[in-house]
Amino acid sequence: MRLLKILLFISLLATIGVGMWLINFAKTPLHLTPNAQEITIDPKSSLTSIANQLVTQEVLPQALPFVLIARLTNKESSLQAGNYTVNKNITPYQLLLSLNHGKATQGSITFIEGKTFKVIREKLAKNDAVKGTIEDLSDAEVMRVVGKGEPHAEGLFFPDTFYFNRGTADIVMLKRSYESMQSKLASAWANRAPNLPYKDNYQALIMASIIEKETGKASERPMIAGVFLNRMRMGMRLQTDPTVIYGMGDHYNGNIRKKDLERDTPYNTYTRSGLPPTPIAMPGLASIEAALHPEATKALYFVGKGDGSHAFASSLVEHNHNVAKYQLNHKVK
Repeated sequence: MRLLKILLFISLLATIGVGMWLINFAKTPLHLTPNAQEITIDPKSSLTSIANQLVTQEVLPQALPFVLIARLTNKESSLQAGNYTVNKNITPYQLLLSLNHGKATQGSITFIEGKTFKVIREKLAKNDAVKGTIEDLSDAEVMRVVGKGEPHAEGLFFPDTFYFNRGTADIVMLKRSYESMQSKLASAWANRAPNLPYKDNYQALIMASIIEKETGKASERPMIAGVFLNRMRMGMRLQTDPTVIYGMGDHYNGNIRKKDLERDTPYNTYTRSGLPPTPIAMPGLASIEAALHPEATKALYFVGKGDGSHAFASSLVEHNHNVAKYQLNHKVK
């Protein structure tokens, strides 16, 4: 029995190790040379054959992890033959998506949920398939070209993978992402739950961005929304760390100290009531839906359990008990 437990433990460690290896492989840019590389996938190629062709053409360093990722993401049967142009910083997963969608001779870029507009601009600048036109423009100047003249760009772009012809201007990609967010936000707002304490869909977007940053477990998004909306209705401060971090800007070094919570900024929801003035990140559709369809709950507090999930409480006494149980000496949230 002891030997069986040891073998199971070793098996678990091996599984975790393989998983981390695959994730790292999938997300690491390939750094191809030259900047744009033409590749060809032969017709009627199997997944293994495609992976070997990519190795032969010096796109992938090895075939096995690419094969495993394709199978784990259920994309094996939908990879398409053709001629493709890939930029030097494409990741193996982005390459897999390109082959999956048959986006031959096109570039791609992925905007990720929870990232800021600053990160979006950095990704556009580093993508060799994108034509740079906004390097010398401020965020406000970019918004005058992209949107309806909104002074703040944060949160107004939809996170997704976008495909485009090589040489497409960065401003064009931003317009696509902006228009996608406007369309999805308008549709979600039209179908929102009744009696929500938002003045408009922009406030809902702000809340969605907070939910995006607060939630490590996707299924908890509606519950997190319910907690924050309960606080809003009571006039209770939101007291959420991600807004404080956003307000700290470049001064944030990975830690929040007591003085940071006490230092007043427009984004400090410990010192100010209501929502911050703008979104704090790019929310995904699931967070927008959660903000507009919160779970009915009496909970006013939550604390992390250490595994990505949270313990919820409707009273401060219950919350303090959860803090002691899951995060001894953790500050009240």
